[in-house]
Amino acid sequence: MNDQPASNSSDVSRRNFLKTTAVAGTAVAAASLVTPIARGAWGGGGRAGRIKVGVVGCGGRGIGAAGDCLSGSPDTEIVAIGDVMKDRVNEAKQHLSGLDGGLSSRVNLGDRTFTGFDAYKQVLASGIDMVILATAPGFRPIHFEAAVNAGKHIFFEKPVGVDPTGIRKVLAAGELAKTKGLSVVTGTQRRHETCYLEAMKRIQDGAIGKVVAANVWWNQGLLWDKPRQPEWSDMEFQIRNWLYYTWLSGDHIVEQHVHNIDVMNWAMGTTPKRCIGLGGRQSRTEAKYGHIFDHFAIQYVYDDVRVGNSQCRQADGCANKVSEQIIGTKGVATLTSGYAEIKGEVNWKHEKSKNNAPYVQEHTDLVKSITDGKPINEAERIAHSTLTAIMGRMSAYTGQEVTWEQAMASKLDTMPKELAMGPMPTTPVAIPGKTQFV
Repeated sequence: MNDQPASNSSDVSRRNFLKTTAVAGTAVAAASLVTPIARGAWGGGGRAGRIKVGVVGCGGRGIGAAGDCLSGSPDTEIVAIGDVMKDRVNEAKQHLSGLDGGLSSRVNLGDRTFTGFDAYKQVLASGIDMVILATAPGFRPIHFEAAVNAGKHIFFEKPVGVDPTGIRKVLAAGELAKTKGLSVVTGTQRRHETCYLEAMKRIQDGAIGKVVAANVWWNQGLLWDKPRQPEWSDMEFQIRNWLYYTWLSGDHIVEQHVHNIDVMNWAMGTTPKRCIGLGGRQSRTEAKYGHIFDHFAIQYVYDDVRVGNSQCRQADGCANKVSEQIIGTKGVATLTSGYAEIKGEVNWKHEKSKNNAPYVQEHTDLVKSITDGKPINEAERIAHSTLTAIMGRMSAYTGQEVTWEQAMASKLDTMPKELAMGPMPTTPVAIPGKTQFV
């Protein structure tokens, strides 16, 4: 599914970018690297055994995604796991071995448990067919590129990067995945949730007229933090508290609010031309919270001067709201997890559901694409939504308007030059008007 109209200026910048990536030049060579699974080993009614799945990143999301993958299809088994931290690997192994409903019978790890910064390489080399990438977001472009090069089908948690350098890497690898016939599904579960799919189809069919504006929110209370232990280096402390460091999370506008921003882009049918934003750090000022902001408000300007207003906040004692409002010339759509409603010339309502189906459904859809031999690839659209969130953060950090072209071309690269447990200084908190655009 391509949400971009041919006339959109972002298409031009994307084409220019792709011309510089040498993707086209590697297409022929890449085709020869396609593994048997990528050519539909499960197609035509037959199946060459279960799909062997590896998990990179053994935190809560990685463990959760592994369980969802097993629940989503009986054709899967978890055969390898890896994480930077050994204790996380051990906890994941214990958790997966205790899954109920017969799921634990499809967890066959053996000695395929790996630790360290190179654990992802070992997982990819362990005989798997598909990999779940669920580390802190800063690592995901590196891991995605490696997984595509290794010819693996991929479940790719959102966001898929934290800076434009990483996003360009994801876009290039996503194009290569297409030439290899690999399926890529991302953790934007709203794209796989019935109420969102039904509402968006109605919106695209004109139920609210022409979409002219959107309001999206992710406002909630504080999240967890892990107290520093004497034996932890700076690097280990930051990784264990990855939410609070831009190089790892992208800040919460990227890590969390990307869900709502993705829905906004989906409804608009394109990416924004520019944005102006503000934000700051008022309620979460202690050193243990790293250097990220606790609130953002961004106005995105789309084609035809259509606007999208974005708010996200992590602060206790405030009004909470996690939803999207799509405004058209003939009505308004309101969406949130498990619920969607349209009011206007056309009235429609999807009743609220409390099940966890979207998290499972995205894995069902991924596995079906593999077993049917019909690859799907969601890399580009989540890369674009992630960059939309990043450009909002960049605007708020600097206090300047940021265009799509500026964001796409930015040389910002937040990944440390060396990944090792040891000293890791904390980047100063951004100050709008003083922090420079890179």
